[in-house]
Amino acid sequence: MTHIIRYVDGTGRPAIGITGDDRTVRPLATSSLAELFARRLTGIRAAVEEAAGRAPIPDAEPRRLPPVDGRTEVWASGVTYRRSREARMEESGDGDVYARVYHAVRPELFFKSVAWRVVGDGDAVGVRSDSPSNTPEPELALVLNAAAEIVGLTVCNDVSSRTIEGDNPLYLPQAKIYTASCALGPGIRPIWEVADPTDLAISCSITRAGEVAWSAATSTARLHRRFDDLVGHLFRAMASRTA
Repeated sequence: MTHIIRYVDGTGRPAIGITGDDRTVRPLATSSLAELFARRLTGIRAAVEEAAGRAPIPDAEPRRLPPVDGRTEVWASGVTYRRSREARMEESGDGDVYARVYHAVRPELFFKSVAWRVVGDGDAVGVRSDSPSNTPEPELALVLNAAAEIVGLTVCNDVSSRTIEGDNPLYLPQAKIYTASCALGPGIRPIWEVADPTDLAISCSITRAGEVAWSAATSTARLHRRFDDLVGHLFRAMASRTA
């Protein structure tokens, strides 16, 4: 099982590598993930497979960094599960907008974070003090290259200030985009190693004082949107933004 990671090397600088079942880290021949993902999928796979033959770095447990860098952006899609639609309708005084976007051809897409604002696995996430209700949102994150190919998968926590969005859907940017509101990691699983991305388990638990206060699970099989549809709409938005 391979994961592409960012880590701090012996000089204190960010570096890119891969880990496997033996948990050792082998350096990958690229200066950044942004540089790696400028390549086509075949080139990325070749680089990862080449790194698998390298000697591991001396540090057995280097400090991990969020698996995103450079000018990479993180975008999110909302109301992609039936339960998400129902919850947003319950919270909002204008629940019809969530019902309509759930069935619409065009998905809800919104900017979430720039790379340098993302926090990594085990780091503290941000919680807005002006929102009494704040929730974690465990998500599957698609890692895309410059050619709009899905090259890998990782885990995302799309932290949300539910009270703010519930007051008015137009407050979505304030509810979703703030310091440390996006967590990614710990690594990226190459897409060619995932048998079926549409049938993956996602679970979340909240513990307080060592006790589980809440837990739930779902599956990507319950997603209402197809991955290729989300990617297509996102890259059309990006193209129009930069034209």
